[in-house]
Amino acid sequence: MEVTLAKTAGFCFGVKRAVDMVYEQVETGKKIYTYGPIIHNDEVVKDLESKGVVTLRTEEELLSVQEGVVIIRSHGVPEYIMQLLEDKGIDYIDMTCPFVKRIHGIVDKESREGKEIIIIGNSGHPEVEGIKGWSKIPATIIEELSQAESYEKKSENGICVVSQTTFNYNKFQDFVEILEKKGYDINIVNTICDATRKRQAEAKEIAMNSDAMIVIGDAQSSNSRKLYEICKRECPDTFFIQTLRDLELEKEYGRIGITAGASTPNNIIEEVQKYVRIKF
Repeated sequence: MEVTLAKTAGFCFGVKRAVDMVYEQVETGKKIYTYGPIIHNDEVVKDLESKGVVTLRTEEELLSVQEGVVIIRSHGVPEYIMQLLEDKGIDYIDMTCPFVKRIHGIVDKESREGKEIIIIGNSGHPEVEGIKGWSKIPATIIEELSQAESYEKKSENGICVVSQTTFNYNKFQDFVEILEKKGYDINIVNTICDATRKRQAEAKEIAMNSDAMIVIGDAQSSNSRKLYEICKRECPDTFFIQTLRDLELEKEYGRIGITAGASTPNNIIEEVQKYVRIKF
């Protein structure tokens, strides 16, 4: 049996940077908090909690912090949260991914100039909510083609379109094509990070040449779910798992491909790969 592991599988730069910082801060002996789960991976979050790291899930919990350090995760936060931390004098470390930070800057600038902001991404996702929170006028979130088709300009000013960094690249292009056909004064900024584009392209290629595909990622991970969707279209026998415990291969396969989302630790990927090689 042939097993192919994607070279791009696992932690991306922004996630690794944030997770490493939390573990580094744990060693200082200070009380450590993260605003929201540091990444969308229960295994990592549980391990950090076992080391005393507290996950703050609401603004009220954030305001109750009296000591220690709050770490802003790679997804980023709305501008008002950053201001709140400053105003309350809460010690924090901003680990927002630089690629996400760039989007914050674009949205801030363009909205200050009066341009309408369209964010192509998943409504409710922390990265998208964070981006939305940097717009000086209400931003529009588009996640379905029907929303792009029905979109109508609200003012005489131009439009700036950005994307969630982990959005499906091909789907983004479809949305852009629909919006451009409307003839509006529109500035398209492709803010999908290159690591995401490469990860999705490689996953698709491996899936096209595999009898079965294993996608490893947390159920809450947007980029992992997108990898699953991409692979499933090319390889019907695609399995989405969080850890080896979830893997139930229904039969033997000649060629198995493995990829993983940006918030999947290497130890979980290696465990799955080793099991598949030994078992089959």
